[in-house]
Amino acid sequence: MKQISITDLKANTGLYVNMAQDQDVIITRNGKAIAKLVTIKPNKKASWEHVKGLFGGMTFTDEDVARAREERLR
Repeated sequence: MKQISITDLKANTGLYVNMAQDQDVIITRNGKAIAKLVTIKPNKKASWEHVKGLFGGMTFTDEDVARAREERLR
């Protein structure tokens, strides 16, 4: 995780936006963290856990997922 000042961010915005694709970038003002740049890439595992939680703790096997995928493709 990289930590930069807001002044550095203003001077090198493109550099830090590109850097945020690979690691979190903490932005500071007067030495205090005020913001964080993070990648927008989805966390597929966390997304799946969220979807499963919507179904009240039901468990899904790989077979259930494969069956649903096949039904969707028909």
